[in-house]
Amino acid sequence: MRHVQRPQVPQQPPQYDDGYGRGQQPAPSYEGYDSGYNTGQVYGTPQGPGGGQGGGRGTVPPPRGPQPSYPGAAPDWRKRIKVGSIVLVTAVLAWGVGTYAWASSQMRNEVDLAKVIERPKEGDCTTYLIVGSDSREGMTSEEKKKLHTGSAEGKRTDSMMILAACGSGNTMISLPRDSWVTIPSFVGSESGKKYQARGGSKLNAAYAMDGPELLVRTVEFNTGLRIDHYAEIGFAGFANIVDALGGVEMDIPKAFKDKKSGADFQAGKQTLNGEQALAFVRTRYAFAESDLARTKNQQKFLSALANQAATPSTIVNPFTLYPTLGAGLDTLIVDKDMSLFDLGQMFFAMKGISGGDGTSMNIPISGTAPQGSLKWDMPKVKQLVSQIQNDEKVTVTEK
Repeated sequence: MRHVQRPQVPQQPPQYDDGYGRGQQPAPSYEGYDSGYNTGQVYGTPQGPGGGQGGGRGTVPPPRGPQPSYPGAAPDWRKRIKVGSIVLVTAVLAWGVGTYAWASSQMRNEVDLAKVIERPKEGDCTTYLIVGSDSREGMTSEEKKKLHTGSAEGKRTDSMMILAACGSGNTMISLPRDSWVTIPSFVGSESGKKYQARGGSKLNAAYAMDGPELLVRTVEFNTGLRIDHYAEIGFAGFANIVDALGGVEMDIPKAFKDKKSGADFQAGKQTLNGEQALAFVRTRYAFAESDLARTKNQQKFLSALANQAATPSTIVNPFTLYPTLGAGLDTLIVDKDMSLFDLGQMFFAMKGISGGDGTSMNIPISGTAPQGSLKWDMPKVKQLVSQIQNDEKVTVTEK
């Protein structure tokens, strides 16, 4: 017989009456249902092996997106570390900006280099004139006695150095205060009056006549080297900085004493406090070549001080940084254009010299002059200045 294919009728799920008058409803299916009592599964729709819906026991997929916290929940350490890092960086930046602003406000930008006339051309290096004065400003009678400074009024230059920070290497050149130089014509920094040149004078007379501006003018006139920045510190500030750093370690090759400065040192490595440091850099009568030997000691000590001050242990430690800045900045006199950044560069340049990256020397001397002064070796001085101006490696020696 011919087979007749009957149309298929879709199979309806079993119907049941729920007893609440809602008519026939699909019978509930319990296929794949897991009560959770045997396996510890949370009630929910089970997952099959392929991740789709299916029968049997499965696992509940993990929730997506941020979840609400609740008491007893495990902490989100990644989020905490991220937030903590942001807070720490913000705090460090705020501390750094605040420290910079505070320290900048403490600097005494008093020297106006714009008043210096007939200046040499600018060179390729950054040059600093660093001056130690015998200022006793702010010192008590007890401090003057302790530091053996005497009680003379006013202030004079006790030490002078040119620091040239160059790409080819840094150079520190001491200028003996007894150098026999010409004090050129100048305009008085206070009076505005024009003064004629004065030949045959000791270098420290320039400062006594008209202060820092005339000293810069005299150094530039006699060397031909332009000075970019000026920094001066007195007795008290110098000693206080050393004490704030906890002392400065020095290796003294030979024992010496000097009643006038209060120096009394044994040979060997030792840590000098502020009082001892001031005596060390001021001593001159204990040496045969009094002024030249003293300038050498001044160079050694300043390099050692910079090497200790310009270190992470000092810069990032507020218990050392703030006392050090507070001890020195209010007694440090600088030019009007010098910033805290420039001051930092000066210290790092001095530190580089102590680390062997550069040269320290006295300005070349050719002999003596009247009044026991020192005559510069001008051919060597001109060669030295030319090398600095052109950022060349310094090959000139002091002898």
